Amino acid sequence: MPFYEYACQACGHRLEVMQKMNDAPLGECPACHQPQLRKLISAGSFTSKAASIDNAPACASGGCGASCMTK
Repeated sequence: MPFYEYACQACGHRLEVMQKMNDAPLGECPACHQPQLRKLISAGSFTSKAASIDNAPACASGGCGASCMTK
């Protein structure tokens, strides 16, 4: 099951919750009990089976040719 991040627009409380993808989003903040809890958009996190540790030094030095390097 994936983790989802939430933030309360009323009090600023932030939390991370493990939910099924088809579960309804949370609405009430557990800290202030206001219906101001909103799901945050965050970067996905996954590991590719094709990725290997041997590729890490090449990628870190820009040797992989990918556009993952910041300039």
